Amino acid sequence: MKKSAILFILCLLALNITKAQVKYETIHSSKLGEERQIKIQLPRGYAANEDKTYPIFIVLDGDYMFEIVAGNVDYYSYWDDMPEAIVVGVNQIDNRFDDCLYSEQNSLPIETGAVFFEFIGMELMPYVEKTYRAGNFRIAVGHGETANFINYYLLKPNALFQAYISISPELAPNMIDYLPEVLNKIPSKTFYYLANTSNDNKSITQMTEALNSDLSAIENDQLEYYFKSFNGPSHYSVPAHAIPSAIERIFQVFQPISKKEYKEVILELEISPVLYLEEKYQAISNLFGIDKKILINDFKAISAAIEKNEYYEYYEALGKLARKAYPETLLGAYYIARFYEENGEPKKAMRTYQSAYTLEEVAGLTKDMMLEKAELIKEDFGY
Repeated sequence: MKKSAILFILCLLALNITKAQVKYETIHSSKLGEERQIKIQLPRGYAANEDKTYPIFIVLDGDYMFEIVAGNVDYYSYWDDMPEAIVVGVNQIDNRFDDCLYSEQNSLPIETGAVFFEFIGMELMPYVEKTYRAGNFRIAVGHGETANFINYYLLKPNALFQAYISISPELAPNMIDYLPEVLNKIPSKTFYYLANTSNDNKSITQMTEALNSDLSAIENDQLEYYFKSFNGPSHYSVPAHAIPSAIERIFQVFQPISKKEYKEVILELEISPVLYLEEKYQAISNLFGIDKKILINDFKAISAAIEKNEYYEYYEALGKLARKAYPETLLGAYYIARFYEENGEPKKAMRTYQSAYTLEEVAGLTKDMMLEKAELIKEDFGY
């Protein structure tokens, strides 16, 4: 076999290993009394780490919504703007009306709608959690009638989902009263993303605008609420616009520190920027069950804020944090040396710069630079 052919085969194998895995399964439901097709996308790195768990998206209208969600999840997680996640789509192409059936009296699920509600919570979720490494952070996604349906899980104690993406919902009449009441008292961190489009029918536009007015007025630290009204997309194309917007909002804390966050938040802090950094990553752990390593660029952002605001006393804590995260690199030593240098201990600063020579270069910090800084101190103070 020619080398070029071997190389081509190896490239195909590498692509197969690294791409997200999509599976098609059929679940027999005793609740529904029938089989239901589901689609599952596993993350690219799923097979590489058998101890890792993942947030899970449950996507209703999976026959057309699954690919939109799965593609965006794969893309955003590839760039580390959200954690890798499992995406499950529930096909409803022939069952949508029955699955979403609710009472005209109280707007709650009845008959086939009540059965489908139980199928999601009592059969589908346990199956996914038993079969795959699903974590505790769950996101429900719906469009139109199913965007109304996902709200029913909020009305139960200990809600099944922690995040809801409701796109151009066909709201049941009483839902506009139920949601503000529930979300006003929600006891644990909950994300709610609501979207519509200028080309929705009049009833959807009016109901979503009214709901947004009520939800925007809620003062509850546990609720993260976002509303987006798109101008131009049709009712059926708006999910392609809303899904990336929702992902960016829900997983904002997971993303690297942006220029906007740096300028508008970090530079204006009244607390230690190092504490802010620690709390950011602790929130990632608490919300998503992921111990994310602090990014080098996030360290650089905090360092830049310390320099700009001349809060040099915070360099010591930043240095200790960097040594813990990247013990093999110059990062921690550089911050500790800057602390000594700016706080009247030049000899300690010089020795810290010198001792870092054996460590790895990182983030623009070089061994030559560290030695140059040590020499400058030595010349200035005659050591």
